Amino acid sequence: MSSPNTSTAMKFTQYAGVAGLIVGSAVAKEIPQDLERSRTLFASGVRHEQIMSKKHSTWDQKRAAGVFTAEYPELGFAPCKDGVVTAIEGDKMNTFKCSNIDLYHFLAHTKLGSKTGEGSSSWGWVAPSGREFVAVAQADGAAFVEITKEGKMVYLGRLPQHHEASPTIWRELRVYKNYLLVGSEAMYHYIQVFDLRKLEDIDPKNPVTFDTKKDITSLFRDLPVGRTHNVVIDEANQYAVSVGAAPRSDKCKAGLIFIDLTDIENPKSPGCASQDGYVHDAQCLTYKGPDTRYQDHTICYGYNEDTLTIYDVSDRSNATIISRTSYEGASYTHQGWVLDRNWQDYLIMDDEYDEYNGAGPAKSGHPITYIWDIKDLKNPKQTGYFRSPHFGIDHNQYIHDGHVYQSNYGTGFHVLDITSIPSDPTGAGVHEVAFIDIYPEDDDKPEGGSLDFVGSWSSYAMLPSGFILINTIERGAFIVKMQKQSIRARGSRLGW
Repeated sequence: MSSPNTSTAMKFTQYAGVAGLIVGSAVAKEIPQDLERSRTLFASGVRHEQIMSKKHSTWDQKRAAGVFTAEYPELGFAPCKDGVVTAIEGDKMNTFKCSNIDLYHFLAHTKLGSKTGEGSSSWGWVAPSGREFVAVAQADGAAFVEITKEGKMVYLGRLPQHHEASPTIWRELRVYKNYLLVGSEAMYHYIQVFDLRKLEDIDPKNPVTFDTKKDITSLFRDLPVGRTHNVVIDEANQYAVSVGAAPRSDKCKAGLIFIDLTDIENPKSPGCASQDGYVHDAQCLTYKGPDTRYQDHTICYGYNEDTLTIYDVSDRSNATIISRTSYEGASYTHQGWVLDRNWQDYLIMDDEYDEYNGAGPAKSGHPITYIWDIKDLKNPKQTGYFRSPHFGIDHNQYIHDGHVYQSNYGTGFHVLDITSIPSDPTGAGVHEVAFIDIYPEDDDKPEGGSLDFVGSWSSYAMLPSGFILINTIERGAFIVKMQKQSIRARGSRLGW
């Protein structure tokens, strides 16, 4: 389907000068983009470099102290009882605050074949037979585990980082059909495409380290210097997107770089969307919802440092921007997810730096989940938010079966019931139904947590069994499961 013409598609909500002064409302709201602030702080890469510098400072100290390669003990089943999971009796560092979620298994990164540790992304795949697998990103590659019916991880092997690249913690994983796509912030890594069906024949007694030349299906090289911040998949439309592919000075400006996957052995790029510069993360899918102007168009919701930017990418050689909207407290727009892919009326979003920056609704240092009404794609409205009762920084979140699953760094892993949002988009009805704090190292701090880039990076909660994998920066991978789900959320249309 053709895109709306440029004059109607590029209606930006933006202005220069004073947007940063509009604060103090009791309810968070969308605001026009402050062009001068955006140019000097975000488009310049200054804010991104500030955050990267803070992360490197924390991680360099941990690396020097041997935290990432320590031999953390394997942990078995331990229930959440009286607000704690006691994995090892009397061991404070293996006692985790919790609610409504049990620990089933833990394996350190070193037990998952890594020489560097430093966990990041994770993504799952269910084989046609029903067997459940998860890929666990580490600085030196991706580890593969099978999740048994008892909730145990069985290590099967790994795909190392591309042989032209050096290890780096930023490694992002997504699954397209039976294939895993692996991107990295390392130069000359490119995007690896790996056939997950290879895992089904592995004897776990003999884990396999796959060859980065012979054992991959393909390697997408059409990136400026071979690095990408993230990889986004639109399986229904048979393409992927590289986002944040440095440098910003490239013709694509680290925006959306489209990758045609119709020939998985020979992926090619039909073009890119550079109009709003750097894209940190995105979600792309066929539009189904109340805005009839875009019915069945292909839409990307971009999380672009200081804005929610919505693109029409139906023609991936000539993508256009529908709207670009900032919000109160914008410090580093990070990631988000639509509530219902089959009726896109709301989405949720997080900002990775508003807690650290003490900005807007996150002034208190408690993670904020922003709620957006996207019924009118040209004029998205921020209708409210949920403030976490925990102290820390938010990171990645995904929606499944009426719950949002959040990995919020040092505060750990959290599950929210969001089924109230369509009827009450203020967020007043959103509530936490489960959590496990997998980073007890900061529990004794005055606020019960820390504003630091530690703990849980990602989770994968879309396995039919209900088991959830949490990938942590320092330790390794946890398998957990909720004791009971919200009755209201179970069977909800919201999510995947």
